[in-house]
Amino acid sequence: MIKVSLISLGCAKNLVDSEIMIGHLHQAGMVVIPEADKADVVIVNTCSFIDSSKEESISHILEVHQHRGLRKRRQEQKLIVAGCMAQRFAKDLTGELAHEVDAFIGLDQVTQVAPLITALFAKDRAASAVPENHVTPRSTYIPDYDTPRFRLTPKHFAYVKIAEGCNHPCTFCIIPQIRGRHRSRTVASVVAEARQLIAEGVKELNLISQDTTFFGMDTWEERPNPRTPVDSRRGTALTTLLRQLNALEGDFWIRLLYTHPAHWSDELIRTIAECPKVARYIDIPLQHISDPMLERMQRETSGDYIRDLIRRIRAGIPGIAVRTTFIVGFPGETEADVDELCAFIRETKFERLGVFRYSQEAGTRGAKMTPQVPAKVKEARWHRVMALQQEIAREVSRGFVGRTLRVLVDEPGVARGAADAPDIDGRVYVSRDQPVGAFVDVKINSFHDYDLLALPTGQQPVVYKVAKPAQ
Repeated sequence: MIKVSLISLGCAKNLVDSEIMIGHLHQAGMVVIPEADKADVVIVNTCSFIDSSKEESISHILEVHQHRGLRKRRQEQKLIVAGCMAQRFAKDLTGELAHEVDAFIGLDQVTQVAPLITALFAKDRAASAVPENHVTPRSTYIPDYDTPRFRLTPKHFAYVKIAEGCNHPCTFCIIPQIRGRHRSRTVASVVAEARQLIAEGVKELNLISQDTTFFGMDTWEERPNPRTPVDSRRGTALTTLLRQLNALEGDFWIRLLYTHPAHWSDELIRTIAECPKVARYIDIPLQHISDPMLERMQRETSGDYIRDLIRRIRAGIPGIAVRTTFIVGFPGETEADVDELCAFIRETKFERLGVFRYSQEAGTRGAKMTPQVPAKVKEARWHRVMALQQEIAREVSRGFVGRTLRVLVDEPGVARGAADAPDIDGRVYVSRDQPVGAFVDVKINSFHDYDLLALPTGQQPVVYKVAKPAQ
């Protein structure tokens, strides 16, 4: 019986791919174990979004190779590289990692991993042989509700991938070249999966894709009425999905992640406001506010559009927590652009905010733009924006003190409110006797920057180090 260990790197979308691979391994009768050094096969599901993620992926690959070389009984261990880095660089890596890797698989091979493993063990690989390359040039795969899958998240929350790929022309991003054109699942498929998850005890459905607000738009063939403007149909498939999910029986949150600002509509705002199970939280990466930067990034939005959209969202959905991300150091960015960004952040007071230093990715249009911003300048701008947001985060957290908050308990003593997505946002520290996986109401009595405390007098929070799932 073949033992397989899987190391999953990168984002939640990649994690779903790992879960699908494990589901198919189980279906084929293979045993999945957490210990890489005891496995017959190790799969590293890689990320390739920015340079640091590529470096992390390469580090894990080399570490697995080094460990199997140190153990005689593991020298026959097979190493498979999957995921975004394999999809993007397989042709180059077959030469660079010829001695370390046995096979590369792409995003469309996640359901074929078991027979590929069987085939690897069915033949002897010559010492001089190059790794097998099963990566297909253009990714087209999309999972369905009945796709075999083994969840790696805690029992009480799950990620639901509602679409794959991206059609946007952002000049800083390589994702469309890796994951292909946008392709949506049907509303019925997503609802069927959600119904299964709720029956299994899931209390939080995190809807994910590269662009959640584009859901269903790729299925449009023509406008039903030529006089109907396209904008009036924006988000109609997503609003239909949210209303159908909200109608399912049970006590659970629906969380909307990865929404592109260009596709928001008044109907989407109204739908969220009218659906009580949709968490009062949106993830809307804005990337910048300066018009010159938005134009160079090809974000399909303007500063005025963004300001108006945030005003409409907050007016239409009382109590909404807005999470966003920005990029500093994009080619051509000036101090005036950063001043405008900081002024916008100070004025808007985002409840949740992250900042990326621009990464010059080969194959993107941004990589060829001039002038490129020096690394030291990027770093200084990153620190400036993050220091500003830390002040705002303290102010936001201070506003919760004395309030009663409904939270979902993730582990003993640690919970999250509706304004906190798994792994990326703050925590609410609660009494250790609160039941894991349950909703509870707690009173906030203190805070620490991004985290809230709802603890009995004298009790200190227990900080857990949560490792990424490795099985």
